[in-house]
Amino acid sequence: MKKTILTITVLLTMFSCSNNEDLTEQEVIQPDLLSREEINTKIKKSLESTGDFIWGDTDANTIYSALKLSNEILTIGYGSSKNEFQRSTASASIKDELIALVTNNEEAIGAAKSEEEEVLVDEFINIIDIKVTNKETIETLLGDSRVRYIEPTGYDFSAKDSDIQSRSFLSDSGCGYNSSTLASVDYTTVAPGARVPWAFYAHNIPTAWNYSTGAGVTLAVIDTGLSPEQSLMNGNFNDGYSSGRTVEKFGTFIDSWWSWSNNYDGVNDKCGHGTSMASVAVAPRNNNNQPVGVAYNANLISYRAVEDVLINDYHEKKGVADALTALGNRSDVKVISMSLGALFTVNKVEDAVKYAYGKGKMIVAAGGTSTSFTTWYGVIFPASMSETVAVTGVKEGEYDNCDTCHKGSKIDFTIQMQRTNGTDNKIPVLSYYNNNSDYEGGSSIATATTAGIAALVWSKNPTWTRDQVLNKMKQSSDLYPNKSSDYGYGNIDALKAVQ
Repeated sequence: MKKTILTITVLLTMFSCSNNEDLTEQEVIQPDLLSREEINTKIKKSLESTGDFIWGDTDANTIYSALKLSNEILTIGYGSSKNEFQRSTASASIKDELIALVTNNEEAIGAAKSEEEEVLVDEFINIIDIKVTNKETIETLLGDSRVRYIEPTGYDFSAKDSDIQSRSFLSDSGCGYNSSTLASVDYTTVAPGARVPWAFYAHNIPTAWNYSTGAGVTLAVIDTGLSPEQSLMNGNFNDGYSSGRTVEKFGTFIDSWWSWSNNYDGVNDKCGHGTSMASVAVAPRNNNNQPVGVAYNANLISYRAVEDVLINDYHEKKGVADALTALGNRSDVKVISMSLGALFTVNKVEDAVKYAYGKGKMIVAAGGTSTSFTTWYGVIFPASMSETVAVTGVKEGEYDNCDTCHKGSKIDFTIQMQRTNGTDNKIPVLSYYNNNSDYEGGSSIATATTAGIAALVWSKNPTWTRDQVLNKMKQSSDLYPNKSSDYGYGNIDALKAVQ
């Protein structure tokens, strides 16, 4: 997605020497900063009591402290109303006024120390990223009716929290380059020599292929990218029974310590997660004796938008938002699969989800996968949004969430992805490396599987809207017309969904 970089020249000469002297005492007065542990305690308390945390619901000093513990970049969502997230002629003037307000306020309290400050303005959404160094600026913005929200986008809840020592706790299906020898009981070989994962039969996906294989539908995966080592997701994407389709690769993740950098990290997967997710959704059906994807004739668009499965870094939040708006602007994209998330709302990403949703896209998101230590979090963001289709994983043949899968009232569908035959094996997928397979699980793999089923339904009914496709998926699920408080409409029957 295109961005506009604005350069603001700080006219320090507008202020007299006497005024600067008067402000000397103001400059050294700082509010009592909260520690990371104190901020995280507030966040955790809100998560436990409400299931979410919103920066706008807290006080100026908490936001200011979070800025000081990050990159001092404040994201400002603006508009003439709380729901005006999309750029318009009217909002353009508000944008200019708010940039001037922040700049003048920072200068007036003696904050400006350099000759230039950079401001990032989103092209499609009413968002400004701007450096803020003083609490007074935050207080001014919190009281401005043109401000929809403010958030310290660079603050990382998991960076040094005393309860969370690393990012690995957040996902059972995170980064890794493993390969595994698949047990013969975990797949069935079908013509012309592809391996169908056991879970596909639990959802009647192979029988559904008699009616639809995903042809004509473009499915997008926002994740860590595609492995250049896996030929079946690159040059051999069209092979065997898979033909006439396209694979496109993009990158919106910036790998840099500098917040204003444009050092995009390319399209290649440097984690392994994105390759696995794309694989279960659309891997080709050929004679290589490798796992096939759900919609093996669908087109694929892969976005490297994050470094790992947790949207917590400033550049990851920006990368996901950029990918969503770019996909929202493509008329050919029907389904967006997001097997990643954050523990609480990221307003910038929330706006981008609403933007893509407003363009008619079905956005399928992971309900959350973590160790037993953190499953109390419930359904994570953005699966917690009403604009997304939230999915989690359950065990084979029963409604019991997988050992590391989150559940809750926001869940819409479930996918069986953990065996109950004594092995606890997950779903076979393509590995990062060519001619290799692996097992993947959690709500991540359940999400990508559901996105593939949505592509099958849309391919069978190309004139349908997102809501028609979603309703058909609901009507084809085990628990419909009821909805479980933990598992939504339950397991989807792909055959019923395409008939």
